[in-house]
Amino acid sequence: MKSLDELVAEGVFRQDVNIGALTTYRVGGSAKYFVEITTHELANEVIPTIQKSGVPLLVFGNGSNLLVADGPHEVVAVHLSGELAELTIDKEGDAYLVRVGAGMDLPIVARRLASEGIAGFEWGVGIPGTFGGAVAMNAGGHGSDMAAAVSSAGVWRDGQYSQWDAQKLAFGYRHSALRPADVVTDVSLRLPAGSAEESKAKLSDIVRWRREHQPGGHNAGSVFRNPETGSAGELIERVGLKGERSGGASVSLKHANFIQVEEGTTALDVSTLIGRIHAQVLEMTGVDLVIENRFFGFGAAH
Repeated sequence: MKSLDELVAEGVFRQDVNIGALTTYRVGGSAKYFVEITTHELANEVIPTIQKSGVPLLVFGNGSNLLVADGPHEVVAVHLSGELAELTIDKEGDAYLVRVGAGMDLPIVARRLASEGIAGFEWGVGIPGTFGGAVAMNAGGHGSDMAAAVSSAGVWRDGQYSQWDAQKLAFGYRHSALRPADVVTDVSLRLPAGSAEESKAKLSDIVRWRREHQPGGHNAGSVFRNPETGSAGELIERVGLKGERSGGASVSLKHANFIQVEEGTTALDVSTLIGRIHAQVLEMTGVDLVIENRFFGFGAAH
């Protein structure tokens, strides 16, 4: 088995890549190693090497739910594309088996399935992430989630590949049995036949709703999970934090559960603001908000 440095020498891995700039926050530091896995053959070669190297692994999709700490990180960042971002559809009786590469974007798949008259995944048009991360965190929205459609996923753990069925994935609310060092390479969905016209109408409604209610710009979606009653955004607004700033990071004036960043913002600005929001909401309302954004490189505090 080759070492990480041998893979660097062969040009398979790049070094000192600014991965923070690749997230939707557009802030944060760099990874010592970065590899773009474009084929199943390359996945079979490098994923076991990484997982057995002892160097921490960060699977990197669109970075749409990720805050990377400032500075350099002794980590292997893995991004999936090419063959690992492809889609196949097979008819099985009255249903469809949809096989999706873990590097594919949810909105792309949602639109493709709608056009094919396959129902049940319209909600995915509003989730700006990839399938690997969506399975790991059981992403969802607009009344559904990955657990409602996933029948299995191909997972690398400790250098070994296997298929995990839905029971083994053990989906919960924004949670699964997957660990940070696991790599999902492929996902199978089982979905019913539907009406292309109805699915396209649902897509339009979701896109319109998100444009009306959520901010654009550089952000990473909802920062906090909604509590059992009410919404995180309403709580943040109630305690007077709408528009609150830390450096170049600010609480969105359009939706208080979003943090937007300006040019020159640091990851520390964002994490400081998130911590301030959490503390003030807890102090003033007694609600202990759960952070949905994923933090990397900040230590045990996050």
